[in-house]
Amino acid sequence: MNLLSRLKAQLESEMDFKDVSEKRDAGNPAGENFRGESEKRGEAGFQVENEPIEPKGKKLGRPSLFKWILFLFLVAYVLITYYHAPFLTYLGRYLVVEHPITEADLIVCLMGKPVERGLTTADLYRQGLASYIFVGREKPPDGNSELVKRGVHFPEERDLLLMMLTGLGIPRSACITGDSFIEGTLGEAKVVREMVRKRGFKSLIIVTSPTHTRRSWLIYRNLLEKDGTKIIMVPSGYSNFKAEKWWKTREYVREVVIEYQKLLYYIFKYF
Repeated sequence: MNLLSRLKAQLESEMDFKDVSEKRDAGNPAGENFRGESEKRGEAGFQVENEPIEPKGKKLGRPSLFKWILFLFLVAYVLITYYHAPFLTYLGRYLVVEHPITEADLIVCLMGKPVERGLTTADLYRQGLASYIFVGREKPPDGNSELVKRGVHFPEERDLLLMMLTGLGIPRSACITGDSFIEGTLGEAKVVREMVRKRGFKSLIIVTSPTHTRRSWLIYRNLLEKDGTKIIMVPSGYSNFKAEKWWKTREYVREVVIEYQKLLYYIFKYF
């Protein structure tokens, strides 16, 4: 009896615990209990499982300067590859300035390339377009003073040009020269301006190489047109420069590149 009483008491205790558990679960549904636990986990710093998880990684920024330069280079390469002929032809033609030829007081044969420029100068003089020709004196090359000390005469470009002009039938009396050395197109234009003012000339024919005409025209116009002097640009017809194919000859590639460098320098400095 004593053992039966103990079993009966234990069974009644377990039944009472089960009833209490069922009542507690009925007052607190499982969904709310789970939500509560999830919120607690979220407050504790844990990620809530039902929220979307965004992928982590570097955000895309703006293209770098290097990428822009590379892009522009590729665009320029494509354009030059497919349209290089018209573009390069335009660059060549832009350098050439040619005005209608009329009579003038003086022909100025610019220094630099005496043969091609001298031939055109002689043609214009024989056509009766001017009565005088100006020939500048270019600065002698390095080492010339040493040659003079040793008694060696090295002909100057001016002397060679004068010899060529007289050989082509131009009287020496028609050629005007100066004793001072001239350096560069701008320096030559300043000498011409002083001479023109002294002699009262009002119109000039400037003879030079085709690629040199644009810069020469800007320089002479800037210096002389303020005095009312008319400037007529004549590119030499004896130059082999062709605007339509200059990039095929190494000599003219170098000439065009250097001329654009000098042209830009003059524009930025004096305009």
